[in-house]
Amino acid sequence: MNSLFRAALAFSVLASGCQTAAPRLEPDANASGAATTPDAELRNTRWVLRMLNGQAVAPPTNAEPYLLLRATELNAEGNGSCNRFRGPFELPAAGQLRFGALLSTRMACASPDGNATESGFMAALTNTRTYRISGDTLRLYGEAAAIPAAVLHAVYLR
Repeated sequence: MNSLFRAALAFSVLASGCQTAAPRLEPDANASGAATTPDAELRNTRWVLRMLNGQAVAPPTNAEPYLLLRATELNAEGNGSCNRFRGPFELPAAGQLRFGALLSTRMACASPDGNATESGFMAALTNTRTYRISGDTLRLYGEAAAIPAAVLHAVYLR
Protein backbone atom coordinates (compact mmCIF):
# COMPACT_ATOMS: atom_id res chain seq x y z
CA MET A 1 0.00 0.00 0.00
CA ASN A 2 2.83 2.36 0.83
CA SER A 3 4.43 1.94 -2.63
CA LEU A 4 1.04 2.44 -4.32
CA PHE A 5 0.57 5.68 -2.35
CA ARG A 6 4.05 6.88 -3.34
CA ALA A 7 3.42 6.11 -7.01
CA ALA A 8 0.10 7.99 -6.94
CA LEU A 9 1.72 10.93 -5.17
CA ALA A 10 4.61 11.04 -7.68
CA PHE A 11 2.17 10.93 -10.62
CA SER A 12 0.11 13.72 -9.03
CA VAL A 13 3.18 15.91 -8.53
CA LEU A 14 4.40 15.33 -12.08
CA ALA A 15 0.98 15.98 -13.60
CA SER A 16 0.44 19.18 -11.63
CA GLY A 17 3.89 20.47 -12.57
CA CYS A 18 3.08 20.41 -16.29
CA GLN A 19 1.65 23.60 -17.73
CA THR A 20 -0.67 23.68 -20.67
CA ALA A 21 0.04 27.38 -21.42
CA ALA A 22 3.11 29.52 -21.03
CA PRO A 23 3.01 31.95 -18.12
CA ARG A 24 1.93 35.47 -19.06
CA LEU A 25 4.89 37.80 -18.60
CA GLU A 26 3.60 40.83 -20.52
CA PRO A 27 0.39 42.83 -20.28
CA ASP A 28 -2.64 41.55 -22.14
CA ALA A 29 -2.90 42.58 -25.77
CA ASN A 30 -6.02 44.02 -27.35
CA ALA A 31 -7.75 42.48 -30.37
CA SER A 32 -5.24 44.01 -32.81
CA GLY A 33 -2.35 42.41 -30.94
CA ALA A 34 -0.91 45.73 -29.73
CA ALA A 35 0.10 46.14 -26.11
CA THR A 36 -2.39 47.99 -23.94
CA THR A 37 0.24 50.32 -22.48
CA PRO A 38 -1.29 53.80 -22.38
CA ASP A 39 0.54 56.57 -24.20
CA ALA A 40 2.87 58.59 -22.01
CA GLU A 41 2.26 62.32 -21.69
CA LEU A 42 4.39 64.54 -23.92
CA ARG A 43 4.82 67.11 -21.17
CA ASN A 44 6.24 66.48 -17.69
CA THR A 45 7.77 63.17 -18.81
CA ARG A 46 11.51 62.60 -18.81
CA TRP A 47 12.26 61.35 -22.34
CA VAL A 48 15.62 59.55 -22.59
CA LEU A 49 17.34 59.40 -25.99
CA ARG A 50 17.71 55.87 -27.37
CA MET A 51 18.21 56.34 -31.15
CA LEU A 52 19.44 59.07 -33.50
CA ASN A 53 18.78 58.83 -37.24
CA GLY A 54 18.11 55.10 -37.02
CA GLN A 55 21.25 54.33 -34.98
CA ALA A 56 21.28 53.22 -31.35
CA VAL A 57 22.79 55.76 -28.98
CA ALA A 58 25.92 54.51 -27.24
CA PRO A 59 25.71 54.23 -23.45
CA PRO A 60 26.57 57.63 -21.99
CA THR A 61 30.08 58.32 -20.79
CA ASN A 62 29.09 61.71 -19.40
CA ALA A 63 25.39 62.19 -18.67
CA GLU A 64 22.30 60.48 -20.04
CA PRO A 65 20.81 62.52 -22.91
CA TYR A 66 17.21 63.43 -22.15
CA LEU A 67 14.43 65.90 -22.88
CA LEU A 68 11.79 67.30 -20.53
CA LEU A 69 8.96 69.55 -21.71
CA ARG A 70 7.49 71.44 -18.78
CA ALA A 71 3.71 71.32 -18.33
CA THR A 72 3.24 74.72 -16.71
CA GLU A 73 5.18 76.76 -19.25
CA LEU A 74 6.44 76.29 -22.80
CA ASN A 75 10.02 75.55 -21.72
CA ALA A 76 12.13 72.56 -22.67
CA GLU A 77 15.18 71.40 -20.78
CA GLY A 78 17.50 68.45 -20.85
CA ASN A 79 20.98 67.16 -21.38
CA GLY A 80 22.61 66.54 -24.76
CA SER A 81 25.18 64.14 -23.29
CA CYS A 82 27.79 66.66 -22.19
CA ASN A 83 25.87 69.88 -21.67
CA ARG A 84 22.54 70.90 -20.19
CA PHE A 85 20.19 72.87 -22.41
CA ARG A 86 17.07 74.96 -22.02
CA GLY A 87 14.78 76.88 -24.35
CA PRO A 88 11.25 77.45 -25.59
CA PHE A 89 9.04 75.07 -27.53
CA GLU A 90 5.64 75.38 -29.17
CA LEU A 91 2.82 73.03 -30.06
CA PRO A 92 1.19 74.76 -33.08
CA ALA A 93 -1.30 71.93 -33.76
CA ALA A 94 -1.97 68.31 -32.80
CA GLY A 95 1.13 66.23 -33.49
CA GLN A 96 3.31 69.27 -34.19
CA LEU A 97 6.28 70.31 -32.08
CA ARG A 98 8.87 73.01 -32.67
CA PHE A 99 11.79 74.13 -30.56
CA GLY A 100 13.05 77.70 -30.35
CA ALA A 101 16.66 78.65 -29.70
CA LEU A 102 18.07 76.14 -27.22
CA LEU A 103 20.78 77.59 -25.01
CA SER A 104 23.32 75.21 -23.52
CA THR A 105 26.35 75.14 -21.28
CA ARG A 106 29.72 74.82 -23.03
CA MET A 107 31.53 72.04 -21.21
CA ALA A 108 33.91 69.80 -23.14
CA CYS A 109 32.84 66.19 -23.70
CA ALA A 110 35.06 63.47 -22.31
CA SER A 111 34.60 61.28 -25.38
CA PRO A 112 34.05 61.57 -29.14
CA ASP A 113 30.83 59.53 -28.71
CA GLY A 114 29.50 62.18 -26.35
CA ASN A 115 30.24 64.92 -28.89
CA ALA A 116 28.53 63.00 -31.70
CA THR A 117 25.49 62.22 -29.56
CA GLU A 118 25.13 65.78 -28.37
CA SER A 119 25.47 67.39 -31.79
CA GLY A 120 23.08 64.85 -33.35
CA PHE A 121 20.51 65.28 -30.59
CA MET A 122 20.60 69.08 -30.77
CA ALA A 123 20.23 68.95 -34.57
CA ALA A 124 17.26 66.57 -34.22
CA LEU A 125 15.57 68.93 -31.76
CA THR A 126 16.24 71.98 -33.93
CA ASN A 127 14.76 70.23 -36.99
CA THR A 128 11.74 68.66 -35.23
CA ARG A 129 8.40 69.52 -36.82
CA THR A 130 6.15 66.62 -35.76
CA TYR A 131 6.06 63.93 -33.12
CA ARG A 132 4.32 60.65 -32.36
CA ILE A 133 3.89 58.93 -29.02
CA SER A 134 3.21 55.21 -28.91
CA GLY A 135 3.11 53.76 -25.40
CA ASP A 136 6.32 54.91 -23.73
CA THR A 137 8.10 55.84 -26.98
CA LEU A 138 8.39 59.35 -28.42
CA ARG A 139 9.46 59.76 -32.03
CA LEU A 140 10.60 63.14 -33.33
CA TYR A 141 10.39 63.85 -37.07
CA GLY A 142 11.84 66.58 -39.27
CA GLU A 143 9.96 68.16 -42.17
CA ALA A 144 8.26 65.42 -44.25
CA ALA A 145 10.53 62.70 -42.81
CA ALA A 146 9.44 59.07 -42.80
CA ILE A 147 12.16 57.95 -40.38
CA PRO A 148 12.34 59.60 -36.95
CA ALA A 149 15.37 61.79 -36.32
CA ALA A 150 15.24 60.79 -32.65
CA VAL A 151 13.57 58.04 -30.64
CA LEU A 152 13.18 58.60 -26.91
CA HIS A 153 11.70 56.45 -24.15
CA ALA A 154 9.76 57.62 -21.12
CA VAL A 155 11.47 57.10 -17.79
CA TYR A 156 9.10 56.91 -14.87
CA LEU A 157 10.55 57.95 -11.56
CA ARG A 158 9.36 56.17 -8.45
